[in-house]
Amino acid sequence: MALRQQQTLKQQQKLSPLQIQQVKLLELTALEMQDRIVQELEENPALEMGAELPDEPDSALDDDLQPTDTELAPDSDPTLGDYLTEDDVPDYAYNNAAQSEPRTEIPYSEAESFHEYLQNQLQLKKLTKRATQIAEYLIGNLEDDGYLRRNLGAISDDLLFQYTMDVSPNELGEVLHLVVQTLDPAGIGATNLQECLLLQLERKADTHERTLARSIVADYFEAFSKKQYDKIKRGLSIPDDTFKQVVKEITSLNPKPGSAWGSATETKMAHITPDFTVETLDGKLLLSMPSHNIPELHVSRDFLGMLEQYAKNDDAAAFVKQKTDAARWFIDAVRQRQNTLRNTMEAIMNIQKTFFLTGESSTLKPMILKDVAEIAECDISTVSRVVNSKYVQTNWGIYLLKYFFSEGLTNEQGEEVSTREIKAILQECIEAEDKTKPLSDDALTQLLTAKGYDVARRTVAKYREGLGVAVARLRREAKTCVTPEGVKF
Repeated sequence: MALRQQQTLKQQQKLSPLQIQQVKLLELTALEMQDRIVQELEENPALEMGAELPDEPDSALDDDLQPTDTELAPDSDPTLGDYLTEDDVPDYAYNNAAQSEPRTEIPYSEAESFHEYLQNQLQLKKLTKRATQIAEYLIGNLEDDGYLRRNLGAISDDLLFQYTMDVSPNELGEVLHLVVQTLDPAGIGATNLQECLLLQLERKADTHERTLARSIVADYFEAFSKKQYDKIKRGLSIPDDTFKQVVKEITSLNPKPGSAWGSATETKMAHITPDFTVETLDGKLLLSMPSHNIPELHVSRDFLGMLEQYAKNDDAAAFVKQKTDAARWFIDAVRQRQNTLRNTMEAIMNIQKTFFLTGESSTLKPMILKDVAEIAECDISTVSRVVNSKYVQTNWGIYLLKYFFSEGLTNEQGEEVSTREIKAILQECIEAEDKTKPLSDDALTQLLTAKGYDVARRTVAKYREGLGVAVARLRREAKTCVTPEGVKF
C-alpha cells in the first residue's frame, strides 16, 4: 500500500484554561463561590486576599523618617511589650479575657438532612473508591423527593467536565441500580413513579396480593393511574375482593420516599444569600451585588519576587511561574464572572422593569434566554449558567432568576402577554369549576378564548399538566346529599 500525503482543512473549537475556569465559576452560587475562593487561597500560595498594598517608600527615606536611638517618636510610650517577643509572653496572658468572664457554650442541634442520611449509609458499604465517588455524585443529583430526574448522559458529561472522570452512562446505571437504589428508604434513586413503586414492592416479602401489585405496576401502570380498574381486573382475572386488597397495598406505598426529610432540608435551605439586590428610589432601579461575598484578590508580591531569586533553578522558576499564572487566571475569571453577572441582571431589569417597580406578577413580560442574551451581548448558554440557582432580593421579596422567564402569546388586542398570566387565569377557572362536573380541556379552551386569549386545546392541556392538575375525569367528585336527619350519602 503506497503512502501519500493529503491536506485537509477543518475547524475545531477548543476552550482555553481561563475560559473553562470562567464557565465553572458562572454556575456557582454566592456561597459556593466563597468556598471556591477559600479553596483556591489554600491551594495557591501566589494568591492573596485583600486590597493590594501600595509600593513601599524608599529605604533611605525611611531611615530619615525614623527616630534615632536616643530620640523617641512623638506620642510614643515605651512599654515592656515593645521589648518582648511572642515567645516571651506567658501563656496565661492570652487567657485573661476568658478568665475574667465565665465561658458559656450554647448548644446547637441540627437535624440530619436527606443527602447526609444517604451519605452515611454509603460509608458502610464496601465499595471501590471510583464506585464511591460515582455514588456520591448520583446522591448529590437526587431531588428532595428522592428521584433522579437528570439524564445519565448529562451526568456523565458533568463528571468528565468538572472532575475529569470518564464514566459511561452504562456504568452510571450499574452504580445507580446496585448501590444507590439499595439504600434506605426503599424507592430512593428511582427515575419515575413507576420505578419507585416497584423498588418498594421488591423490598417486601412475597404474598399473593403483592405479586399481583407488582404485575399491575409493571404492566398496567398507566391504566391504574387513570383508574381504569375494570380493564385491569379483566386482564389479570382478579376478583373484586382481592383487587381491593391489591389497591390498598399499592396506595400504601410512599410516592415520595425523600419527603420525610423535607423539614430538615427546608431548615438548612431557609437562609438564602441573594447574588443581587434591586432597590427602587424615585422610580429608578438600583442594582448592587453584595461585596462581602467576593473579597478582593491579588498576586502576592513576595511570591513574584521569587522569580528573580530562583531564576537559575529551572524547576523552582517553573513552579513559581505556574502558580503566578494560575493566580492571575483565577483573578481574571472572578472579575469576568462579576461583570457577566451584572450585565445579565441589568438586562433582566431592563425587560422586567415594571415588575421590579410594582411587584405585580401580572406585569411580567414574556422573556426567554435569547432576549437577555441579545441585550447583555453574550451567548445563550452563558445566560443559562448565570440564572441557574441565582437569587435576587427586591422590595417585594427574594426571587429565583428563573422566575422571570416565560414564553409569550398574543391576545385579541394584539398585546403580547406572558404564559404565566394565562396559567394564573387557567388556575382560577379550575378552582371555580363545579367539582361534580369538572371542565374538560375543550371547555377550558373556550373560557380562555372568551377572555381574549386564543390558545389551542393542546396548549391548555400542557399548561394544566404544568400546574399539576389532573384531567377532568380524575377531578370529578361524587355529589354529596344530606338527609333530613343529617346523614350524608
